[in-house]
Amino acid sequence: MGSKNKKKRFNENESFGNVFQPSREEVIEDKFTYKGSWRTDFFKNDHPIIVELGCGKGEYTVGLAQQNPDKNYIGIDIKGARFWRGAKTAIETQLNNVAFVRTQIELVQHIFDAGEVDEIWITFPDPQIKFKRTKHRMTNPDFLERYRQILKPNGLIHLKTDSEFMHGYTLGLIQGLGHEIVYANHTIYQNEGAPKEVLGIQTFYETFYLNLQKPITYLCFRLK
Repeated sequence: MGSKNKKKRFNENESFGNVFQPSREEVIEDKFTYKGSWRTDFFKNDHPIIVELGCGKGEYTVGLAQQNPDKNYIGIDIKGARFWRGAKTAIETQLNNVAFVRTQIELVQHIFDAGEVDEIWITFPDPQIKFKRTKHRMTNPDFLERYRQILKPNGLIHLKTDSEFMHGYTLGLIQGLGHEIVYANHTIYQNEGAPKEVLGIQTFYETFYLNLQKPITYLCFRLK
């Protein structure tokens, strides 16, 4: 994407009522406007809040929102030029249960209050295979602790990925830490039991991986 297109999308994001781009300082100092009041002040309902971390173009966030109008969806990503597409689609299709926040995922506990989030989706994250990159894996123990802070008791975490390494790493970690595995599948399109949200939405990258005949994995778990 050219720099002109990026700038255009950043500027357009500023005009979208469903996009928030707080400064890092604002977030760290817990001055983000909607922390603790997403339901009352933004969505203006008491529906469950589901967060997609590393939402990319926002395809999954928007897809879930279209399937479930009785739930609120928030996509988080540091690259606003990417989720511009999802935000614009939500506006064009009048999806009022969608929002996007441009911030680092490691700051997520400053975007939501304790117990404010019902579910978390992590879709096709970078597996960070090298050992020295472990701290950047989105399901490492430090990230799981951040998620615990914002999830309600028994809240679900979903991991959908083409990386067998990421799936296996997370599955082993969850088992080792004594958390609850709700569902685990190494190839969701060849086995039964995956929920409709897993099978019914395919991002650009998922379609690409499927064309390469790569298995798509899915893991759902609760933190204890």
